[in-house]
Amino acid sequence: MQGKKRFSGQSNNSCIIGCMPVNPWVTLGIVALTFIGIAIGFYPIIKSNRTTISLMGVALLLATSQVKFDDLPSYIDFDTIILLFSMMILNANLKLGGFFRVTARGIIRVARSPRTFLAVEILGAGILSALFLNDTICLMFTPFLIGITDSLKRNPLLYLIALATASNVGSAATLTGNPQNMIIGVASGISYLDFLLSLAPVALLGMAVIWLVLVLLYPREFNRDDKLLAVMDDTQEVNKPLLLKTLLVTAALLGAFLLGAPVALAAFLAASLLLITRRHQPAAVFSEFDWTLLVFFAAMFIVSGSLETSGVTTSLIDLGSLASKANVLNLTFVTAGLSNLISNVPAVMLLRSVAANMPDARLGWITIAAASNLAGNLTLLGSVANLIVAESAERWRIKLSFWEYTRSGMIITLITLLIAVGWLTLITIVP
Repeated sequence: MQGKKRFSGQSNNSCIIGCMPVNPWVTLGIVALTFIGIAIGFYPIIKSNRTTISLMGVALLLATSQVKFDDLPSYIDFDTIILLFSMMILNANLKLGGFFRVTARGIIRVARSPRTFLAVEILGAGILSALFLNDTICLMFTPFLIGITDSLKRNPLLYLIALATASNVGSAATLTGNPQNMIIGVASGISYLDFLLSLAPVALLGMAVIWLVLVLLYPREFNRDDKLLAVMDDTQEVNKPLLLKTLLVTAALLGAFLLGAPVALAAFLAASLLLITRRHQPAAVFSEFDWTLLVFFAAMFIVSGSLETSGVTTSLIDLGSLASKANVLNLTFVTAGLSNLISNVPAVMLLRSVAANMPDARLGWITIAAASNLAGNLTLLGSVANLIVAESAERWRIKLSFWEYTRSGMIITLITLLIAVGWLTLITIVP
């Protein structure tokens, strides 16, 4: 959102509710009501979800003249929307080509014991989540894990927890790992390689923490001496031409990222190249999309941006003082707390101004990225990735309860946040 034009005056557009003047308290009330609904996930009585709640928030801001209809495009960061859209196309082609099935088979071939299987699963989920969207990885791998653990007569819960937590930790390593990192990358201008070098060590250490915590919390699972002998169903075909094409484009895209190409532009060109095909109907790719996610992001840009244009951030919050007092430690735990209170994407949007006004803005952005990702592991409700795993498991009649997840998630979150604080402090002291 840096560099976006902002509008503060009122036009002569017709008003819905009495042409109310812009009032920071009215805006703050609407935004708070919207964020509460997003945090809960629904509004009582009416049928709603996070996307419809965010749209209701925009509608209320428009109806009360807190934002102007003609100015809506100025709020939306189209680079972030385009980047997310492009990564969806890439992920859809990987799925249609059979990439995730091939990866799952590879994990089974490598793993020969429960400890090894857990390690390979965590490492695989973490790396794939760093390269692609973590929500996609959870969606693709949950059925695979359930099938494997069922055939082996093993406890599926710890492996599902490993998938969710590893996807959150792994996605922290890159600008394309999850939506909030995309927002940070576009707003901050930090390069893909700089971001990777800053947070990859935290992600790798975090994955080791996940393995250790789960091995210690589930001793019965790992005290058994039996080996993994399950064979995965290989009857599903892999579309080799599409898979090869997608992998080549993905490799070229990652190369462009590392060379410093504009992330959104490079991703869009790669996605457009994948859409050039004689074999598949475009509808097959687009049917794999969660289109509501794009709508949710556009609405959230407007809702959070209204705090700035209405004067909330200047009238009610001293951003300069807040930013001057921010450091790695307090910003980490403020971000972690806010991420669990209202969800990580809204938290990142709210904290953009703090990071941008810090003496070391780059450190602020990196800290917010690390904390918002790692904080997602605190509870089952901490991230969308967690909910995807739990809801997918529910369809298989496997209950991943709030406490079952949280007793591991709390430990993993605390340790990984301390690792992040230590690492970011170290790289700040040692150039």
